[in-house]
Amino acid sequence: MISPAIVLVHPREEGNVGSAARAMANMGLDRLILVEPAPELGKMATAFAVGAKHVLDACERKPTLQEALAPFRRVVATTSARDRRWDVPLLSPRELPAWLAQDQPGTPTALVFGPEVGGLTNDDLALASAVVTIPCSPVQPTLNLAQAVLILAYELYVSRGELPPPATVGHPEPPATSGEIDGLFEHATEVLRRIGFDRDDSFEGVLRDLRRLAARAAPESRDVAILRGICRRAIRALERRT
Repeated sequence: MISPAIVLVHPREEGNVGSAARAMANMGLDRLILVEPAPELGKMATAFAVGAKHVLDACERKPTLQEALAPFRRVVATTSARDRRWDVPLLSPRELPAWLAQDQPGTPTALVFGPEVGGLTNDDLALASAVVTIPCSPVQPTLNLAQAVLILAYELYVSRGELPPPATVGHPEPPATSGEIDGLFEHATEVLRRIGFDRDDSFEGVLRDLRRLAARAAPESRDVAILRGICRRAIRALERRT
């Protein structure tokens, strides 16, 4: 899948460049190109590029956007403006991976981001074969540079299928067997009888309800063992009192 270069056109703040580098590293990208004029990358850029110093160290600088884009066969520009019209596809970030997947694998691709103030010019956008716009609330319709980089890089990362498996919630081990749960209920039934809970004919219905509860909870073997241990302790305590 696509691992594009990130091209930042005339970024003003070295902290934003460092944050963009960190966003790239988060999502498995490592080629960063700055179009001059761009700030020198010193301690502030490094401080913002936590875990991504390798991206900053390998950063390339080009005097013009045309020179920066010369090696690439596919160029995607980004803009927050929605009222312009282009003769190229206008995509959302989520649509970008599928659109790029139409190219041959390994097609050199660049994602271009404009400066913090003003964004890309119409001349810059004219160099692109597609334009991505990120929907935002009208209350604050523009994103920080690094945020925009992160959103596009994330969508490409997900499309590569590199997300870790979701954290296991509830059952890292298989549920207990039906036989184990039956054993638990034999113990539980004995406890309930000893404390006089089976005083009327509703007792069998209560046991069925508890069994259904156990089925919904799908306890693990360890859970069943703990509960049976509690039942054994309860029975011994009751025996000592009699």
